[in-house]
Amino acid sequence: MAAEAHLGWLLCRGATFSHIKQLHAHLITTGLFRRSPPLRTAFLELCALSPFGDLAHALAAFRSIPHPATTTNDWNAVIRGIAAGPDPSGALAHFARMLSLAPPRPDALTLSFALRATSRSSALPAALQLHALTLRFGLVADDRLVTTLLDAYAKCSAPEAALQVFDEMPLRDVATWNALLAGLALGPHPHTALALFHRMVFSSLPDRETPNEITVVAAASACAQLGSARDATAIHDFARRRGLDADVRVRNALVDAYAKCGALDRALDVFRSTRSKTLVSWNAALMALAMHGRGALALRLFETEMLRSTVAPDAVTYLAVLCGCVHAGLVEDGLRIFYSMRGVRPTAKHYGAVVDLLGRAGRLSEARDLVDAMPMAPDAVLWQTLLGAARSHGDVALAEQAARKLAEMGSKGCGDYVLLSNVYAAKARWGDVGRIRDTMQGNDVRKVPGFSYTEVDGALHRFLNGDREHEQWRKIYRTLEEVEARIRALGHVPETAHVLHDIEEEDKERALYQHSEKLAMAFGIAATPARAPIQVIKNLRICGDCHAAAKLISRAYGRVITVRDRARFHRFEGGECSCGDYW
Repeated sequence: MAAEAHLGWLLCRGATFSHIKQLHAHLITTGLFRRSPPLRTAFLELCALSPFGDLAHALAAFRSIPHPATTTNDWNAVIRGIAAGPDPSGALAHFARMLSLAPPRPDALTLSFALRATSRSSALPAALQLHALTLRFGLVADDRLVTTLLDAYAKCSAPEAALQVFDEMPLRDVATWNALLAGLALGPHPHTALALFHRMVFSSLPDRETPNEITVVAAASACAQLGSARDATAIHDFARRRGLDADVRVRNALVDAYAKCGALDRALDVFRSTRSKTLVSWNAALMALAMHGRGALALRLFETEMLRSTVAPDAVTYLAVLCGCVHAGLVEDGLRIFYSMRGVRPTAKHYGAVVDLLGRAGRLSEARDLVDAMPMAPDAVLWQTLLGAARSHGDVALAEQAARKLAEMGSKGCGDYVLLSNVYAAKARWGDVGRIRDTMQGNDVRKVPGFSYTEVDGALHRFLNGDREHEQWRKIYRTLEEVEARIRALGHVPETAHVLHDIEEEDKERALYQHSEKLAMAFGIAATPARAPIQVIKNLRICGDCHAAAKLISRAYGRVITVRDRARFHRFEGGECSCGDYW
């Protein structure tokens, strides 16, 4: 009983990896590791899954078991541990090995843990094979396993398969709905998630399928992805009617959704009216202010309110405050916050934020010195940040250095090539631009196309650069001609330096004129009442010419135009932008 008591002590009290190794030694010397499969499995689970365990040690212990002696539970412990670790694809390799060595035979839990690995590694082929095994082993009646299966399909970008599994389930409960809803909302199918939410809300469902707080959180997450303030308001109203809006998880999700839909005031209203604020509440509000360029307010909220509350900041908190400083150009405040971090060890993300802060301000040598002084190796994102700063300030040498580092790290993102090409193009080094283009083709790297979308009467309208696919494209281009004439009369001169091709000036102006965000704005002007606000969401950063044009469009048409790009929000009103032209 000594081993059982020791294991119970480890589970109930603060323990260290040293205690786990002592227990392992005891199990081996007493023979219990071989003779007691339940105790061995409990040890493997403790070692593979507990915060004070070590997955590598668990795998070594597992490999020491002679094959005929391994049980399904032993395999489940290690597959579950690997699936939750940094390389979930390894769990699928272990599952395949288990099948090849059978017995023992996988059970519903084995399949469930393997499916979690497919969700985390987006391994659709493996999910399909696991679905086939679920049918072959006669486990389709296991509701928890099938719920995990549809979650895997949703997270592997196979919404049709997920919905088919869902519709074929003889019995469902709210957990089943929530699993599918969350999987769709957090993946690339937020539209499908919202459609499922509406189906759930407007269906006559039994009590076991009634929407709960988790349902609302998942639906709000879908709204945050889509940027639909209209849907966020509808979900908030639903939560109020069902008495679900008092739950702090719901309120935190609504803060995030409203902020990402451009409704910062509503986000802050929900935050202010939340009685028992959690760490997530504070972080959501701080990140909302940061993404809207309200760095001074984020600093004030952090320093004069959060630090005086009972909630201690964590790494996410400091990152949110630093991002607020980045977007507002508060360089000295950001440096002060970074060097005064207490109780939190700075990560590569914190260093990256400070490098971005210095880089945007043109303090490139300081940014480079900080990279050299980092206690950890710079990652690809940090070098991309330096490359972006070099592009903004025309530093060819730094851009080339950052690009070399990224190439050494094996980075093949199209953005790396495009940024370096932009640096060369700004200096009219067209030969180097051509060389970069040839390298991209040789490495099969394709540029991500820019697109924008806007919502009118509940429908989303998507535009690519130079798009003529929209059913109203002729009307859109006529409106665009009128827009161009109006803003030229207000002094707009196309910023052709943003067109990074060696073409005639007139062709450069035409290319700028047809950018996706301008098409979306023109459609908004044509399709909505005069002076109605327009919201545009873009997958890349807004370009300098579109930014300048949007300011004048807001003035010429008396509209508030909100643009959410890849990095932040821009709110244009009366010829000015909320970013203060610092972005």
